[in-house]
Amino acid sequence: MGKTIIGLEVTEESVRAAELSVGRRPQLVAYGEVPLPPEAARDSEVLDPGAVAVALRQLWTGAKFKSRDAVLGVASRRILVREYTTQAMRPDLLREALPYQVQDLLPVPASQAVLDFFPLSQDGDQVSGLLVAAVSENIEQIITTLSKVKVRARAVDLAAFGLARATAPLAAPDDTIATVSIGDHTTQVVISRGGVPLFVRLLPIDVATAATRRHNAELAEPELALAAAGVAAGNGNGTGLAAAGRTRGAIRAATPPGASDLAARLRSTLAFFGSRPNALPISRVYITGAGAAVEGVVPTIGTAIDIPVTVVSVGDIVSMSAPPPAGEVAFNLVGTVGIALGEVGR
Repeated sequence: MGKTIIGLEVTEESVRAAELSVGRRPQLVAYGEVPLPPEAARDSEVLDPGAVAVALRQLWTGAKFKSRDAVLGVASRRILVREYTTQAMRPDLLREALPYQVQDLLPVPASQAVLDFFPLSQDGDQVSGLLVAAVSENIEQIITTLSKVKVRARAVDLAAFGLARATAPLAAPDDTIATVSIGDHTTQVVISRGGVPLFVRLLPIDVATAATRRHNAELAEPELALAAAGVAAGNGNGTGLAAAGRTRGAIRAATPPGASDLAARLRSTLAFFGSRPNALPISRVYITGAGAAVEGVVPTIGTAIDIPVTVVSVGDIVSMSAPPPAGEVAFNLVGTVGIALGEVGR
């Protein structure tokens, strides 16, 4: 492994990446985000390889990344994530057996899927964990697009796992926490303990599109823009919450479109997890992602759920030698950094 590793995400709105130094105390050394034209990508699927390749080239050039090795984080409603129990066996034997065991659970033939199993517990000769299945064609398309700009995907990780990793240091090791990343088109929810994901759900709710946030930013008062320019979206002292209402893309709305629906779905998701046998209570909900920058979203969620809520930006989870990001980027990078952290520790 080189001296740095990069976490990379391809979303419907943009390509973004975060480069971390490798060591006992990783630092954010470089980052960037480049917008994509409409219909270039969707839910971690490349629709226009040429347009995505151009954006990736701009991203690497503009951010001046030192490495060409990246860990690709994927998040799609077409990726199956579900609890699964199987016979305990050696990891290599399980990898061979898994396609035959889960064929009936998959939306495509097992030969067309990328499968992974994340073990969580063992009871006798039975092991339980999370089954992850993605369409191999979609993953291969992203990797092929990366190769066009000479970027190597050294691993593929579920973006929700990166979120669990990123917020783990903010809580006690035995605490059960929920991390919610509110994106432009999909909200990711991961419930974890000690950085280990226990439950993952993707909610197809659009709180406010990037175009809406950009429009509101253009109409924002000058003092709001000046305040946003001074926000170092988290400085390691838990200032993400204070920054949430002052970002470049903040929408001036008491209850933004979709916020009430998101809050209700999130409340239902947390209640479902809590109703399961032996489920430990969730001690805190961490909120991040671009939607955390939309004014009114966090208070709406906080009112709907009876659990303490904290907004998290990238400065709250990692130190940095690069100039601190501000606005939506500071929230979006939380998951991206978490993806890189998975490889840093290896």
